[in-house]
Amino acid sequence: MRIATFNLENLDMPTERPTFDQRAAALRPQLTRLRADVLCLQEVHGQNGPDGTRTLAALTALLAPTPYATYQLVSTLTSDDDPYAERNLVVATHLPVLHRAQYLNDLTPAPQYKQVTGDQPDAVPVRWERPILHVTLDLGTDGRLEVIVVHLKSKLPTPIPAQQLERTSPSGAHYTVWRTAYGWAEGFFLSSMKRVGQAIETRALVDQLFSADPAAQILVAGDFNADLTDVPVQAIRGAVEDTDNPDLGANTLFPCETTVPEPARFSLYHHGRPQMLDHLLVSRALLSGYRGTEVHNEQLHDESVAFATDLLFPESDHAPVVAEFDLS
Repeated sequence: MRIATFNLENLDMPTERPTFDQRAAALRPQLTRLRADVLCLQEVHGQNGPDGTRTLAALTALLAPTPYATYQLVSTLTSDDDPYAERNLVVATHLPVLHRAQYLNDLTPAPQYKQVTGDQPDAVPVRWERPILHVTLDLGTDGRLEVIVVHLKSKLPTPIPAQQLERTSPSGAHYTVWRTAYGWAEGFFLSSMKRVGQAIETRALVDQLFSADPAAQILVAGDFNADLTDVPVQAIRGAVEDTDNPDLGANTLFPCETTVPEPARFSLYHHGRPQMLDHLLVSRALLSGYRGTEVHNEQLHDESVAFATDLLFPESDHAPVVAEFDLS
């Protein structure tokens, strides 16, 4: 069985260049190469139909000429049971789906925080911006697979209105800059709170699953916006060297990427630095059947440099990551 994670980078149906067809031409070969039984996708936008309902039309069209055309799609949903307008999490699979759920400050309440550089008179909840998606798959005689998909908050600072200044470029384009470095630092801190908070809520879900079944086959996949040694990944992993409690060793999650040679262990380029931000973390029960991991990063460009526009690079700025398991 092959399980993959891939941030598709704002998959939509734009009319300007790069068009959907141009993006699909770059993405479909990458998806086909994965040969995945379970696809964990991030940044899948929803599209409004003529009747006002929102669907995953862009993703359905992307997968139509691929081996995933008949796969069931399970996505994050709004309170109206429609996909979100932007950045849905999706599990695409041919395996039977037994259960789906999502969590957004349900297992971990939003912390209260009063801005220092802003103009908020009182502390307000700092909520995460994207839910966690949990899908249980039926493996037949091999049991159940608990798939958790995440897209943690990016490292971009959270806007603080009192700290934003409007600017106009010579071409007439409007943009904002930070009023003070202190304000920018607080915005960066707020984003860190959200990212670590999502990780804590993910770990709460993992602990629930282990409490129900100590031998649970659990996989946490997605764009963590954090490297292996960063706090969000460590929080989700729950390694014994961090908890100092050997009784919790059975509840540790293991990163599949550590079997990839270090020079090839990156899923994004930023300011000339290769980074591994996309992860597959697995429980000990899954690790027993683990066979290897591939990071398909041959097409990656530096998404942060001035000329790296979507017009030149219609593919995603993230590399897909796929792991193979033998669960028989």
